Amino acid sequence: MSDSLLSVGKIVNTHGIRGELRVLLQTDFPEVRFAPKNRLLIIHPETGERFEVTVQTARPYKQMYIVKFAEFSHINEVEPFKGRELKVPKTESVELPENEYYFHEIIGCQVVSDEGEDLGQIVEILRPGANDVWVTKLTSGKQLLLPVIDDVVLDVNVKEKIIKVHVMEGLL
Repeated sequence: MSDSLLSVGKIVNTHGIRGELRVLLQTDFPEVRFAPKNRLLIIHPETGERFEVTVQTARPYKQMYIVKFAEFSHINEVEPFKGRELKVPKTESVELPENEYYFHEIIGCQVVSDEGEDLGQIVEILRPGANDVWVTKLTSGKQLLLPVIDDVVLDVNVKEKIIKVHVMEGLL
């Protein structure tokens, strides 16, 4: 899969007979991504096959969005898209406020303690509830779970891919 694309949703099912799809959101900006006339890519997860579509209508529905693409008007036309991903080019990223970052900017960053010790690299981001948790693969091969709170994360430099942290007692 190309690293130059961002996931914005996953097609989980059809909705009705007029070509609408149920989309599980993978974006914090559904009103931007699913705005009428916005272009998206439908990507097959195994083959990487791409199909460009234009949003005709979209509306919230439970914990999902119901999206209709201009190119389709019947359930039989959209049925094959179940399980496929919706993506946009990274160049269309929404500008984030200061001290907020995309997952792809954080994953791969080197983690350094406030004492200058190289701890390892962030490999995954968990979202268990109150705050995110950055999974760091230590140089020893073990994992360190870093809660994303002000007491732990001191500085994030996504340009240099370095994150400075304070390792609280009991984290290691």
